[in-house]
Amino acid sequence: MATAVMSMKMDKYGRPQRHCKEVETGGFSSQSMLGQAKVRGPPTAGAFKERPAGPTQFRKFYDRGDFPIALEHDTKGNKIAWKVEIEKLDYHHYLPLFFDGLCETSHPYEFFSRQGVHDMLEHGGSKILPVIPQLIIPIKNALNTRNKKVICTTLKVLQHLVRSADMVGEALVPYYRQILPILNIYKNNNVNSGDGIDYSQQKRENIGDLIQETLEAFETHGGEDAFINIKYMIPTYESCLLN
Repeated sequence: MATAVMSMKMDKYGRPQRHCKEVETGGFSSQSMLGQAKVRGPPTAGAFKERPAGPTQFRKFYDRGDFPIALEHDTKGNKIAWKVEIEKLDYHHYLPLFFDGLCETSHPYEFFSRQGVHDMLEHGGSKILPVIPQLIIPIKNALNTRNKKVICTTLKVLQHLVRSADMVGEALVPYYRQILPILNIYKNNNVNSGDGIDYSQQKRENIGDLIQETLEAFETHGGEDAFINIKYMIPTYESCLLN
């Protein structure tokens, strides 16, 4: 009569090995030392993860009809039809609100805020400089969304802002610590397309190139203290003037 022999797996010490269910655990814990433990890798830092902004004041004011603007269509596309002369607007009231709308990604809020900012910077002149402190938090909020489209729009606005009037570039220098950390994260975020064509460069949507352009505009228009303050926040930046 044949006898059934049960084969049992032994460990390296010759002891019967238990068939335990695999346990998933974090690193550097007591469970991670068990033979059946499966150690999880570290979580991602989330530096590039999008952080949606909450409802903006711009949207609230637009929905209420408080802005003297309307949408105008012509052969070149859409543009803003201002119901009053831009030069007569209260910049302390309207410019921070339009900057607040840079966080928006849906139509028509995104179009009106972006185009409204550029129109006001184009015609603002000496009215822009006194409003700079009120613009820092909306700029910081827009960059902190980590949304690449929003960041690109904000960078183009920053370039226009420093060129919009005298002393504006120098007035921004004390606020570099609030504006530049996000730029430092995305500075090397370029598309490596090899031999292909990177169409984002033609559309000015390559975030790494836009950051370099913005930093150079800050240094050019920021006075003698601009470079050392940029270098402090972004150590890899090389001067476009000293070199």
